[in-house]
Amino acid sequence: MTASPRHDVPEPDAFTRTYWDAAARGRLLLRRCADCGRAHHYPREFCPHCWSEHVSWEPAGGHATLYTWSVVHRNDLPPFGQRVPYVAAVVDLAEGPRMMTELVDCGPADLRAGTPLHVAFRDGVPVFRLREKDVSGARDA
Repeated sequence: MTASPRHDVPEPDAFTRTYWDAAARGRLLLRRCADCGRAHHYPREFCPHCWSEHVSWEPAGGHATLYTWSVVHRNDLPPFGQRVPYVAAVVDLAEGPRMMTELVDCGPADLRAGTPLHVAFRDGVPVFRLREKDVSGARDA
C-alpha cells in the first residue's frame, strides 16, 4: 500500500533548496535586492520591484503582523483533512514582504488585523503563532 501524497510539504528545486534547507533548521530566509534595497518573498532569482538580478538570501527576524485570515473547515487534500479547522493567513513580515502561511496554537477569537506574530516551523515549513506564545513563555516587546 502506498502512502497518500502530502500537499503541505515542499518539493524543493535547485533554486529554492537554500530556502527549504534553512526552514528545516528553523530559520526563515528572504531575498533582498542590492540595487533597490527591498526584500521580497516568495523567493525569486530577480527583484520583483526593480527587476534587478542582484539579489541574495538574508535571515528574517521572524516577526510579522496579521494582515488577513480565513478559517478552513474543509480540505480533502492530505494531511489537511486531519487539521481542520485551521487558520490560513496572510502576514506582513517586519522586513516588508507579505507572506501566505498558516497560524497555529490560536483560534479565530484570538485574531485581529495587526495582531503581532512570530514564526514557528512545522515539518520544515514556516507557520506563525501569536507572539505572546513564544516558546520562552515571555511576551515579546
